[in-house]
Amino acid sequence: MAIHEIDRDPRSYAQGALVEHVDQVLFVSGQVPIGADGTVPEGFAAQCRQAWANLISVVEKAGMTQNDLVKVTVFLSDRRYREENARIRHEVLGGHSPALTIIITGIYDEEWLLEIEGVAATSREHLSDQDGSLTEGAGSSMDL
Repeated sequence: MAIHEIDRDPRSYAQGALVEHVDQVLFVSGQVPIGADGTVPEGFAAQCRQAWANLISVVEKAGMTQNDLVKVTVFLSDRRYREENARIRHEVLGGHSPALTIIITGIYDEEWLLEIEGVAATSREHLSDQDGSLTEGAGSSMDL
């Protein structure tokens, strides 16, 4: 599989992501800032890190990594979080730059300051190389 970033921005996003030779595509539902213990962290930075951790956890359960993200949509409850969101996204993704959309909107629960959804893609070869659990032509569904 190959991901070609189109018009990459230095702040961890690209204007487009051309994905070639894909065998697996994962659509991740919007991840909210709720920890495993059911609590919502206080403040935007902590909530943003939690939502990213939740997104990456789902990606990893599918046998992928954050570098397999090809599209991310971030829903912010207020535009004042734009810069902090960008800083934390860059901290989490490093040099990886998926296509990105940020939407300022009301969030389902007023306690949540953001929600993040994503699309990841990879090849079966890549999945097999990571842990050996998937093989070409296995034909079985993954337990996500």
